[in-house]
Amino acid sequence: MKVIPYILISILLLTLSCKESPILQKEVPVTTSEISGKALSELYCATCHQYPAPALLDKETWREYMLPRMGYMYGIYGNPEERETLFEKGIGGNIVRERDLFPATQKLDSASWLAIKKYYLENAPEALETLPVKNITKNLNQFVVRIPNQKVKIPSSTMVKFASDGKIYLGDAMTRSFSLFSKDLELLQSGTIQEGTVWLEDSPEAYWLTVMGSFSPTDAPKGSIAVLPKSSSVRASIPIKKLQRPVHSSYSDLDNDGDMDIVICEFGKWTGALSLHRNNGDNTFSKEILHNTPGAIKAYIKDMNNDGFEDIVALFAQGAEGIDIFYNDGAANFQRERVLDFHPSMGSSYFNLIDYNKDGFLDIIYTAGDNADYKPVMKPWHGVYVYLNDSHNRFRESVFLHLNGAYNAIAEDFDEDGDTDIAAISFFPDWVHSPEESFVYFENTNNVYSLSTFSEVNDGRWVVMDGSDYDNDGDIDLILGSLAFEVVPKTGIEKQWMEKGIPFIVLENTLY
Repeated sequence: MKVIPYILISILLLTLSCKESPILQKEVPVTTSEISGKALSELYCATCHQYPAPALLDKETWREYMLPRMGYMYGIYGNPEERETLFEKGIGGNIVRERDLFPATQKLDSASWLAIKKYYLENAPEALETLPVKNITKNLNQFVVRIPNQKVKIPSSTMVKFASDGKIYLGDAMTRSFSLFSKDLELLQSGTIQEGTVWLEDSPEAYWLTVMGSFSPTDAPKGSIAVLPKSSSVRASIPIKKLQRPVHSSYSDLDNDGDMDIVICEFGKWTGALSLHRNNGDNTFSKEILHNTPGAIKAYIKDMNNDGFEDIVALFAQGAEGIDIFYNDGAANFQRERVLDFHPSMGSSYFNLIDYNKDGFLDIIYTAGDNADYKPVMKPWHGVYVYLNDSHNRFRESVFLHLNGAYNAIAEDFDEDGDTDIAAISFFPDWVHSPEESFVYFENTNNVYSLSTFSEVNDGRWVVMDGSDYDNDGDIDLILGSLAFEVVPKTGIEKQWMEKGIPFIVLENTLY
């Protein structure tokens, strides 16, 4: 489900961001008599993203899911009616038709396509490497579990966030609500808002909410930025509409004209974009596309090259997975540079910028773990990564902690012993062998990590997380939000999530 970060769907949509590949524009027929299946795959399957090697998926997944999807991009369908099933009704389907993502006529000769399929099926493994089950103890002694009295019929949290004063914000997809809880986890107020509040900017005068518009994957522009004033005498407004499933937004004066601009991750489904919304000076906004591709998950605003102008660092999934820096010239004209490039089965789900090694330069913490586009497959590369900055925005992998289905990670010195610990959640753990992977605290002792969790870890399905000193006692606390649907495991554990009805929990750090 690529929904949020974390609620995020469609990882491996090959050639997704291309209207036509350079090869197709030349209309040069290539047949198996001229070139091998391997060479054909390298020619046609790497025009828009990193080459997807056969070893990335098992034979069944290639045969049943990915090869058919690859075929769609070249106008190859099982029957004449199959193409129509790819278009949703209404404006969303029309947008996809206009982009010609699923051609009506075949764009790749049948002999070449058969050679490509044969190459993948002959060289894919029967199963991916299986890593040993982790030793995760249920002795999270440093944290106390706090559970609210408020229960919900179907836990469907799309956002949990600590406020600066210790209160708690909650977005819920099923009830289409935005709620405020006290520091004691009591519901203070709640209001109905369009489906899927996924992000919040808390300004002195108002809450700026990023609203997906549709929790389910869609290309329809139903999302928005909604402004809820804190004063009851001021009416709510929606200054930005018609967004394609937005999942994150960042706020800053990027063109240095004195007004707040907004960068929005429009995740979409088959289409989407990273977009800049320039403030016109009267809190109306003009939209500019920074990168016209689906799958934007997070975008942070930081001055990455110390030139005095704020840049944008963004994570993209959806086939062409990776992290880009958009360098700002001071007037919000941007130059894009890819600094980390991932293969299309990576499953990007979250990232943030941190100074992990305390050298004064921003490093990257990143999670890969999305597993929602086909029958979940445990992948040995899923987990938490730390990439260190060499001071010139070149990043190298420094830490990898395997975690099936990783969806979010927070790096802090939670126990204040001088090294950085990592708290992580998984939306797609190994439900059969290691369901406690749903939340793992990686306690760092001289770069050796011990793994622990809490006894109630499977009372919810954790999809979103935030960390802050919410009780103002000097240590970092955590909050986890539960979402009990979207590719439900066949173990019966979902009954427990429904019975408990927990929207979120707080892990209160007891260091102080």
